[in-house]
Amino acid sequence: QVHLVESGGGLVQAGGSLSLSCAASGRGFRYYTMGWFRQAPGKEREFVAAIGWSDGTTLYANSVKGRFTISRGSVQNTVSLQMHSLKPEDTAVYYCVADAAPRPGPSGYDYWGQGTQVAVSS
Repeated sequence: QVHLVESGGGLVQAGGSLSLSCAASGRGFRYYTMGWFRQAPGKEREFVAAIGWSDGTTLYANSVKGRFTISRGSVQNTVSLQMHSLKPEDTAVYYCVADAAPRPGPSGYDYWGQGTQVAVSS
């Protein structure tokens, strides 16, 4: 079983920045492709970004491309999401995800965190 713990998030004004972090622990594969999904009130959960463990390939949703940056932490199986130029529509619960697949994709993640709230005021 893999356990994902998120940190970061909070409330910020539009145009501001926030950072999220996630750490994977527990039994399972040694390396993980990790990423983030989000779910806004009344909307379906959607892919945000992911980074592959094999070569660091990144994948972003079009809605966040150029504003968000995903990167691996200095500790194995950790990941950060730097969010800039935040918009009210970025308001959502953000979920860390992980999978043994070597490259990132927009779906099919086996492991999910509990989520952390990001709120962007206008």
